[in-house]
Amino acid sequence: MKLSRIISNAGEWLSGDGPHRQIVVSSRIRLARNLARTPFPGWAKRAERMDTLGLIRPAIESLDEMREAYAQNLTELTALERQVLVERHLISREHAAKGAGSAVVMNVEQTLSFMVNEEDHLRMQAIRCGLQLREAYATVDKCDTELSRVLDFAYHEELGYLTACPTNVGTGMRASAMLHLPGLVMSDLINKTINSVNKIGLAVRGLHGEGTEAMGNLFQVSNQTTLGESEEKIIDRLNDVIVHIVEHEENARQTLVERRATTVLDQVGRAYGILCNAHSMTSKEALNLLSVIKLGTDLGLFPDAARVTIDELFIETQPAHLQKGAQGQKMTADARDALRATLIRAKLKQLPEPDMTKVPATDVDIKEPNDE
Repeated sequence: MKLSRIISNAGEWLSGDGPHRQIVVSSRIRLARNLARTPFPGWAKRAERMDTLGLIRPAIESLDEMREAYAQNLTELTALERQVLVERHLISREHAAKGAGSAVVMNVEQTLSFMVNEEDHLRMQAIRCGLQLREAYATVDKCDTELSRVLDFAYHEELGYLTACPTNVGTGMRASAMLHLPGLVMSDLINKTINSVNKIGLAVRGLHGEGTEAMGNLFQVSNQTTLGESEEKIIDRLNDVIVHIVEHEENARQTLVERRATTVLDQVGRAYGILCNAHSMTSKEALNLLSVIKLGTDLGLFPDAARVTIDELFIETQPAHLQKGAQGQKMTADARDALRATLIRAKLKQLPEPDMTKVPATDVDIKEPNDE
């Protein structure tokens, strides 16, 4: 199967449906595993990495879930193709930089992917639409169980699964949810929310994980502790926190509509006007403006059918996707910005103009006591 077939369609996690879909873009469970008595990838020699690949890749491809899967050694992918997979959240930025002995295997639906010889010998992840952490875990746990029957994973009776990074020792699990939080950002409550989440041992990161910026009002919330707790307990705790954040975001949106409707309508109108008329647009600006349109869709200013179009634009306007769409020809930043604007204008022409009557505007926004 060719990569072009995989990326010709949005992944099921992006175009599907799930609980709290308007706020929780996706849920992801990732497990890190290593082979016993085998050097970690960072220490292994090329021949050792190749031997590890020769053991792990066939085992993954034999799984029932991976029938007709896409499998490729990273050395057979161009730098552009690797970056496309990063933008799709199917491999990590670190994995994209790897060479001989590294590979990716994923299903057609893009809901299940495996990274061979990333930081660990094997990282497997399941991703679902909306808040479905438990469902994602059930999928990846089944694969883990089946693989453990044919692969000897490094495991310590007291410590649990052994990993290259000590912070992953134990369950080897990272559970995360991607959240769209424009209400909290517009209400200046996002920093308070992030601080509260950090205090209870969870991490908040940007669009592409650790060390990345939260563009488009998109934030990843994940566990930091992998040792001393069971997978189920970690997931339950994270799930409860996500539900609370969703409630805060819903309340923030409601307050904005009730007290600052004119501001909300103004931002949606401005975002729509710029996106429909701009002829050059950076990736960051596009994500931030599309975030406002996505909020407008959630508030009913656009038909619900517009949601998939907007969500797809979050991916399709990323740099590697634009260049891939241009037959992989090398493009300057200016050329990408122009192509991005053209793509957005074409997509938005398919949508009706926002119906501003759906949110009654106030003559003067009601100010909070601390607004002065």
